[in-house]
Amino acid sequence: MKLPILQYGDPMLRAKGKRIDQIDDRIRELAANMLETMQAANGVGLAAQQVGEALQLTVLDISRVEDRPSTMKLNGRDVDPQTAMPLVLINPEIELGDETEMGTEGCLSFPEITGEIERAKSVMARAQTLEGDKIEIEATGLLARALQHEADHLNGILFIDRMSSAAKASLSSRLKRLQKETRRSGGKDRPSLVGETTL
Repeated sequence: MKLPILQYGDPMLRAKGKRIDQIDDRIRELAANMLETMQAANGVGLAAQQVGEALQLTVLDISRVEDRPSTMKLNGRDVDPQTAMPLVLINPEIELGDETEMGTEGCLSFPEITGEIERAKSVMARAQTLEGDKIEIEATGLLARALQHEADHLNGILFIDRMSSAAKASLSSRLKRLQKETRRSGGKDRPSLVGETTL
């Protein structure tokens, strides 16, 4: 079932997600609905906060993006990131590599707004799957960026918080307008025109 995606200005986006201790039918159904919602919106990642649940749960699928390559190791073995998608990660913890790079990001909660964000080039993520298995993912490229973006969401951090003050200042009128629209609509889903690399 497609869920409404909360827009910037909704306080839920600033909520830190609660750890999931039990993977039950409700969590499985939420994950399935989040995947459907993300794919329908052409996103590459979606966190539980974006659909109104303050939980440590995120879904990712970078398989439709061909112009921003990634590498991936799953439990120490090289895998093709395309075939490993989609990912459902529960209680993810992320370690950042030392080198950083700038890259363009968008967000499904910020329709038509993008920015250049500095992120670690590589990450190591540890999480649980829907089956309760523990997994370890080493990633570079778009997958590394998406993992960092979603981990931020799970802690109430938004991609605009990572922008330079100049970049954020240049978007301030659009951000204020989005906040006003969100308040006026009561935080309900607005139609959004998003690109394929919206996180």
